[in-house]
Amino acid sequence: MLQLLFEYLYASRDPPALRLSVNETLVVDPGKTVTLSCEVTAGFPKPTVSWTRYPNPLPKELQREDGTLTLRSVTAKDSGIYNCTAVNNVGNPAKRNVNLIVRSMSNLTFQITPDSNKDSESIQMGRDLKLSCHVDAQPQDKVNYTWYKNAATIYNSDSLIVLRSDPDMAPGTSSLEIVDMKFRDQATYSCVANFPGSTVPELRVDVNITQSSVTPPILTVPAGGQVVSVKEGGTANLVCLVDGKPRPPVLWSRADKDLAMPSGEWATETRDGRLRLTGVTRDLMGFYRCQTATYNGLNIKPRQTQVQLNVQYAPVLDPVFQDVRSPNYQFLLLLCVIQSSNPTQLTNVSWVRNGVLLSSLSTDLQAVPQLKFKLDPGNNGTYVCGITNNVGTSTCTFNVSCK
Repeated sequence: MLQLLFEYLYASRDPPALRLSVNETLVVDPGKTVTLSCEVTAGFPKPTVSWTRYPNPLPKELQREDGTLTLRSVTAKDSGIYNCTAVNNVGNPAKRNVNLIVRSMSNLTFQITPDSNKDSESIQMGRDLKLSCHVDAQPQDKVNYTWYKNAATIYNSDSLIVLRSDPDMAPGTSSLEIVDMKFRDQATYSCVANFPGSTVPELRVDVNITQSSVTPPILTVPAGGQVVSVKEGGTANLVCLVDGKPRPPVLWSRADKDLAMPSGEWATETRDGRLRLTGVTRDLMGFYRCQTATYNGLNIKPRQTQVQLNVQYAPVLDPVFQDVRSPNYQFLLLLCVIQSSNPTQLTNVSWVRNGVLLSSLSTDLQAVPQLKFKLDPGNNGTYVCGITNNVGTSTCTFNVSCK
């Protein structure tokens, strides 16, 4: 009888099954309350339900109750793929995913592209001109762009063509093509980006287009600013002056493409071409490239130049500390090797034994500071070699004793 009961219970075991309370893709406005429920529709023994999120962990502010997640006042950082899993150790776990997208919109930029077929870098009557508009948004494909000319809505015509998605630009870019530009086309053009029916505020950019209002950018480095020297730990200001109408941002990057900027990014945007680096270290030394951005200005070949950052630091020595043991009445040679120094010119080298100065002299980087003497019971002790440049002093310490 007991055997039959076991067989019945085993035969009645079922793998888990789940049903979601929302669609697999859920798009909401920021500030809303979102409830994600994972209902168990099958499974014996009763499955255990758990939630995870990719690529980030679950938000700390959410509430959990019986397989239900509640997120209040959601923001863009709550977006992600939420994974619901039910397990009862029968068959495979049941899994369902919800892609939660919290609408967001930021960083509206524009581009002015002169007639690319003519390799033009300025506005010229009788030639084509293209204005482009792009906003960073989630979801990107739901953004609506509206174009205006002197505050009047633009509709497609023979001379003005609106491209909802410009194939020549980054995905999600809208463009306005001005065909065979005439004097009547000189105006203020506006691009407005929004989510239809959403509470997310719209973003707007205005661009004044006339022959005199648009000029190619000029990028220069101030006199004496080609090389910037700073002591390690200090602050460096790198400057590339930019001019032009509209004046574009300046992008900074390392001239060595394998090196990232101090922020960890591969490029840093500056509005005025001034890059401020704080707490600089010697690994930041090298050439930095500045170049004009192709957005918020003319979409033409970027202007670029370089600035060298020179980070000065005290000498790096070897050894920092060493125990030296030798038989009495034999000659010892203590060497303090300079591995690197910036500036390389040394201002002083000194040897001190047990706090008493033995010698002090100036030297250059090619000479290895050394001290040679015959060891006897009277000159055991601590020998310190101090090496100084314009930044500071470093030391090699030798603890000398006889065997």
